[in-house]
Amino acid sequence: MTRWGMKIIEYETIELLKQSEKSAVHLVREKGGEQVFIRKELKGRQNIYWELQSCPHPYLPKLYEALFSGGVTTVIEEYIEGPLLSAVELSEKQVRDAARELCCVLEFLHGKGIIHRDIKPSNILLARDGHIRLIDFDAARMPKKDLEQDTRLLGTRGYAPPEQYGFAQTDGRTDVYSLGVTLKQLLGERAQKLRYRRVLQRCTNLNPDKRYPSVRRMERAFFYERRCIPGAAALLLLLLFLWLPGWKRPPVLPAPENPRWDGETGIALWGNVPDSGDNEVAYSWRLYWKDTVSPPTPEEQWLLEGRMSGNGGQGKDFPIYEMNLSPHLKENGVYYFSVSATGDGVHFTDSPYALSDAFAFTGASAPPLPMPEGLAWEAVDTGLGWVYYATWSNLDDYADTDSFNVTVYDQNGGYVINNIWTKAKVLKVGYNGIQIQGKYFAGGAGKYRFTVQAQTSRPNLYRSSPKPIPTREEFLSPWLTVSEP
Repeated sequence: MTRWGMKIIEYETIELLKQSEKSAVHLVREKGGEQVFIRKELKGRQNIYWELQSCPHPYLPKLYEALFSGGVTTVIEEYIEGPLLSAVELSEKQVRDAARELCCVLEFLHGKGIIHRDIKPSNILLARDGHIRLIDFDAARMPKKDLEQDTRLLGTRGYAPPEQYGFAQTDGRTDVYSLGVTLKQLLGERAQKLRYRRVLQRCTNLNPDKRYPSVRRMERAFFYERRCIPGAAALLLLLLFLWLPGWKRPPVLPAPENPRWDGETGIALWGNVPDSGDNEVAYSWRLYWKDTVSPPTPEEQWLLEGRMSGNGGQGKDFPIYEMNLSPHLKENGVYYFSVSATGDGVHFTDSPYALSDAFAFTGASAPPLPMPEGLAWEAVDTGLGWVYYATWSNLDDYADTDSFNVTVYDQNGGYVINNIWTKAKVLKVGYNGIQIQGKYFAGGAGKYRFTVQAQTSRPNLYRSSPKPIPTREEFLSPWLTVSEP
């Protein structure tokens, strides 16, 4: 039980996720509700969580409550769906994106005097919005003056530097070390490239004085220090390059035209910008909530943000781009969204954000859509290989504009892929389900099953169906066994 304002919140336990002598972590649900949370019970007073509660960041889980009673600290935090970086293979671009976001959140934490002390792939989630979340602050601390070494020797061997085992007091350079080890692991053989090798070697120097003095310096080196010629010669070439006729910085993309809500459907529409992205169009979006019909100012904090890229029929040749934002509408009020076309950094840079019109949401107490039932796999031999469809039996219960989020898991419970289609697309493409291409099944062999969430496009009449918890059998399809080709 905990208190938010004047409301008493009670929880029911769904699953024990992790337990040790000093802590227990449970997946819990608000009693009588649908929202899922993480509840941590930690021995002793863990002051770090009170610090974190006062400094939210988009790459950290939201902390809803931190209480101390009976010698135990209880923490309620956001449940984030997505795989750990230790469980997925990342492209070089994805590793670089993760590195940039880790540097961003660590610089923020260090500015608050917080040292994480346990940076590793298994403490970094890749959330569904495409961004990372840094989790598990049980080993975190705040440096103290006149203290020669840490009093609590915590961390993970292989990722923690020598000072974390009592040789000196940890500081920001401790996280620089662990970040270097983490990026080396995520890059794999690519870490041997000259552009990375020198930076990672300095990050992981056993002597803290020989590491980068800050995460910002480390980030600058990782992304920008690529000097292969003497400084004077490089400067001369740069001046010559700037002098050349016709040289200019990549132009800014035009902002998406006419961002708007599609009537009462809760679907966001805007004019497509074909030059955005790389192989497919790409956009960044922000969602705003207001209690009156007054547009947000440019400086106003948004409620949510995310990125998306074109898939299925939403390619470069389509005049209108659309995205269903209905599942994100929770509290009655007026919602706006803004959208920016994402540049590739070479031919174009990001566009300004364009603001939508208002959407009046009144469906906070609306009934949920029915849960998808009769989950089953449909395998189709195309002649060029097998294609698999995630299907359910009650498709007729939904409107054509409602959408379905299918998430696939492997035999170890690991996240594989998720795909979102509207009912109209499911009917058009055929087989009454969402296509999952065989290339997403690791190695072409293994066992897989999926969950489905029905996402409303009529938010004032219905809410989205409850988000399935993968570990509950009633929300999982039968197993699909994929054999070696």
